[in-house]
Amino acid sequence: MSAAEVSDEDFREILAQTRHFVRTTVVPREQEILDGDRVPDELRDQAKKMGLFGYAIPQEWGGLGLNLMQDVELAMELGYTSLALRSMFGTNNGIAGQVLVGFGTDEQKSRWLESIASGETVASFALTESGAGSNPAGLKTKAVRDEQVWVIDGQKRFITNAPVANLFVVFARTRPADNEGPGIAVFLVPADTPGVEVGVKDAKMGQEGAWTADVTFTDVRVDDSALIGGAEDIGYRAAMTSLARGRVHIAALAVGAAQRALDESVAYAATATQGGTPIGTFQLVQAMLAEQQTGVLAGRALVRDTARAWVAEEDRRIAPSAAKLFCTEMAGRVADLAVQVHGGTGYMRGVPVERIYRDVRLLRLYEGTSEIQQLIIGSNLVKSAQR
Repeated sequence: MSAAEVSDEDFREILAQTRHFVRTTVVPREQEILDGDRVPDELRDQAKKMGLFGYAIPQEWGGLGLNLMQDVELAMELGYTSLALRSMFGTNNGIAGQVLVGFGTDEQKSRWLESIASGETVASFALTESGAGSNPAGLKTKAVRDEQVWVIDGQKRFITNAPVANLFVVFARTRPADNEGPGIAVFLVPADTPGVEVGVKDAKMGQEGAWTADVTFTDVRVDDSALIGGAEDIGYRAAMTSLARGRVHIAALAVGAAQRALDESVAYAATATQGGTPIGTFQLVQAMLAEQQTGVLAGRALVRDTARAWVAEEDRRIAPSAAKLFCTEMAGRVADLAVQVHGGTGYMRGVPVERIYRDVRLLRLYEGTSEIQQLIIGSNLVKSAQR
């Protein structure tokens, strides 16, 4: 836990401001974000001023220093609107920033964390490759020692914020896996380093405005100061820890999106009529709303309990995967029911539930697919029984 804690009273104020920003400023501009495939600059600037680019970065580096229990409350609010908003600063606070917070040397932290917390630096987490996604053990990107420098070669895929990143947190293989460890290290590579090339922005099914792209590293040279934690074998652990923490955050995001889909469904059912009768009076429509509501309540309780167990260091392995698995699958089901409640209207562009339906589909894929979560949960249960 960070040295300076945010009091409950202060956090209530942060949460209220975030909720107000999301619901009164961002929600009315969702269509604009979708149509332009970008978050308007003034929304980005406002998010910076509010401290959202560094809410999970410790206060000593200029962040808000929220712990994971507070992080998930914020994430449930951010999930209520276009997921592109959260994506802008998600990697700074999450998988990229947390690698530095948890594993960086003092020099690395003082060099980067303040500019990450302010949003001046956008940090991007470069792990995924075409042959290594949810399981990093298959990494092909190599980092080879050449006298006083490391030479990095390889290609990364689907890298969030790559088109706007100033800093890449790059995972690379320094040797084949052996008894000492997986042989994966993490390097801090500024985006303007010679040999770093960012591809064209990906065209995706949903989450317009949340940018991803391929990143190619060709003969990219960095010195020892770029090696996270100053040691090779810290890399894999850094990846696993920040992914586990990120999974709790994604679960909370899914709950926020599901809440929005539920709210849209209830509002529609209460007002839309069929044969002169509001469709919300039909029992089969009520059954769909009941299923949505139950999923949202269960997901919110699971996320809160998982975040509490993380902060207390009781469970940082099984519960994060269980929360991500349940909440992202639940959000998919709730979004599907939201389209069903809306009928043909729900299939039309410009209707919020149509966007939500596409947006939440990605949640079951990134930061570890649902299937990978099942393997983590199952294998850890068996291992603990065998111990």
